Formats: sequence, structure tokens, C-alpha cells
Amino acid sequence: MRTLFAPEKYCMLLAVVVLLASSVYYYVEAVKNGLRAKRWAAAGAVFGPMLLPMFTMQRHVALRKVQGYHSAFWRP
Repeated sequence: MRTLFAPEKYCMLLAVVVLLASSVYYYVEAVKNGLRAKRWAAAGAVFGPMLLPMFTMQRHVALRKVQGYHSAFWRP
């Protein structure tokens, strides 16, 4: 018996959509933070949401390089 909604059918489609959405997210955030946008978009397309801790750390390091390591900063 065939069902109207088969979750195993859409699993691959969901994975592709998640990878593309994370690629776009990393591209936009990299442009906003002055990082290499194409590199982060490509990494987002390969690794997806698992890349978020590394991206956050790289953004923090880039901010510290610009402002200096011995200065306080406030970011709203």
C-alpha cells in the first residue's frame, strides 16, 4: 500500500535544502563580518550547520585582530 506522504522520499531533499540554506547564511554573515565569503559559503554547503562553532570562533578572532587583544568591546 502506498502512502501519500513517505518521509524517506523527502529525506534527501531536506538535506539538500538544509545545506543550501546554511551556505547562504554563512555567505551573508561572512560578508557582514568581513570574512572570506566564498570560502565560508563553500564550507557551509559541505558541512552545513555543524560549522557554526568554527564560524563563530573565526568571527571572534577577526574582530579581536582588528580591535586588539587588550581592549574591551561591546557589541549589541
